[in-house]
Amino acid sequence: MKNFLSEKRKALGLTQPQVAELAQLSNYTVLQGYENGRHEPTVSVAIRLARALHTTVEELFQVED
Repeated sequence: MKNFLSEKRKALGLTQPQVAELAQLSNYTVLQGYENGRHEPTVSVAIRLARALHTTVEELFQVED
């Protein structure tokens, strides 16, 4: 799954620790794993990330065929 987390975060001028706090993640290294594609978030985490980045889940994540 392709994601646009880093692009959206940078466009808003936010750091990884700031987004992690807004999305209620345990720490920013979790966000790093999502941004780098090493891990995929659960649905509830994806929703929290979208809210933190003022966007939708559909705009953050794209399923690759």
